Amino acid sequence: MAKSLYLVNPRSEIPTHFGAEVYEHSGFEPAQASADLALVTVAALAPADWDVTVCDEYLEPVDFDHPADYVGITGKVAQEHRMLVLADEFRRRGKTVIIGGPYASLSPELVRGHCDILVLGELEEIAAGFFADLDAGGWKAEYTGDKPDIRSSPVPRWDLYKNHRALLGAVQTSRGCPFECEFCDVIQYLGRKQRHKDVAQITAELDVLYDLGYRAVFLSDDNLTVYRSRAKELLAGLRDWNLSRAEPVSFGTQLSIDASRDPEIMRLMGEAGMTWVFIGIETPNAESLRETGKRQNVGIDLIEELEVFLAHGIAVIGGMIVGFDHDDYDIFDVQLDFAMRSPVPIFNVNALAAPASTPLYERMERDGRLVELEGSHGSSPWHSNIAPKLMTGEELTEGLQWLCNRLYAPENVGRRLLRMIEAMGPQLGPLAPERKPPRESRPVEREAVNLLKKFFRRNKAEKRMFAEVADAMARKPGVETAVIEMFFRYMQVRCLYEVGGVWKDGVPEVSPFRERVPVTA
Repeated sequence: MAKSLYLVNPRSEIPTHFGAEVYEHSGFEPAQASADLALVTVAALAPADWDVTVCDEYLEPVDFDHPADYVGITGKVAQEHRMLVLADEFRRRGKTVIIGGPYASLSPELVRGHCDILVLGELEEIAAGFFADLDAGGWKAEYTGDKPDIRSSPVPRWDLYKNHRALLGAVQTSRGCPFECEFCDVIQYLGRKQRHKDVAQITAELDVLYDLGYRAVFLSDDNLTVYRSRAKELLAGLRDWNLSRAEPVSFGTQLSIDASRDPEIMRLMGEAGMTWVFIGIETPNAESLRETGKRQNVGIDLIEELEVFLAHGIAVIGGMIVGFDHDDYDIFDVQLDFAMRSPVPIFNVNALAAPASTPLYERMERDGRLVELEGSHGSSPWHSNIAPKLMTGEELTEGLQWLCNRLYAPENVGRRLLRMIEAMGPQLGPLAPERKPPRESRPVEREAVNLLKKFFRRNKAEKRMFAEVADAMARKPGVETAVIEMFFRYMQVRCLYEVGGVWKDGVPEVSPFRERVPVTA
């Protein structure tokens, strides 16, 4: 008799920068910003005759009484605590529990005691043997996958997912990154040799998402454009696929800032329908960039290169990190000044942390600077497992909150949004205004509009900011998709800050940082 499998994606304990918890926080039905790709990929690797159910806990409660033969749990470091709680509860109920994914692969010693079967690495190459063992009931306690040719990865089982509650579909076109950023765990898990899917394979996945109603897709690569010739082939394929659809699809992705130096890649991104990208800017402090191996950001005018993306109709969400060894008390003012000169409205701001298995973790361990944290802070931007070098941990936390309160003051977000709109060039390809046909949006998208209206009535400052930006948007056709995406990200960051206690009732908490540390002249 065929076996059954219940796959679970746990919630993180507090909202995340790239989540959609703002829906629930504002009284709407739960939603996901980006549909979870891990669940449906594993489901697609299971034997065809298996009964597979997927549960994204961001969208529905976990069914602890599910009758499946096996329970599979996956997740990243932000989901660490909930992963282990769920695993323990299922085992208490007599279930055979499998744990895999990035967190398990990078911190296996912390997971082993909570599962019956531990899966390390990637599943594609070992899937046949793994599922055969499960089918026969003669499984091993641990399986290790290597770094497969991902052209062997099947089309994900999106038919099993609650697609009606996700704003973005998801496609992974590559795995791995050749850069050597000291704090990044991607290369420890997925390797520095990037592996790629064929364009035809990618467009086949897009066809499935398109038929399910998605008109916005996240390309969930760690660095989409790092291999130039491959990136150009992919972007040309995305452009041609998009132009062949009756309705246009917008894309977002992650990449490094050096893509701005290739005019052909920038043109192709615009033509493909790319409306936003996430870039790890990290810091304008060149010494901190050198310290951590982020060489691609050194020796350039960061703002000038960011403006290249805007000129091609592509908005930027920036990653910002504070707490490098070269960061002293002035860094919070330096980061704020940089942000306010930039056309980047949304920054995902975090204290520098050392994920397990990274070179930074090893260096901090050698130097005796790792800090034990109480509870789980994997998803919190205020906590770090590193003792800072040029300030105390308390000063880092207070300074970070001071910075975030000012970055996300409505008037400051509004200024950066207006700069973004002013700098944005026209949308190209399928998203050009003259080519964009009307469409009936899905309920989750209509709710996003209602959420915007509700959210920006909360106080006078936000009302004023929304009105000014909406007026600028109306005067410049073609920027709507990017601006609405930035509005949504703003609401989600505010949700994170309110749940995290940095904002209360829509108002920033006053940090004592500047009372203790005077601004340097």
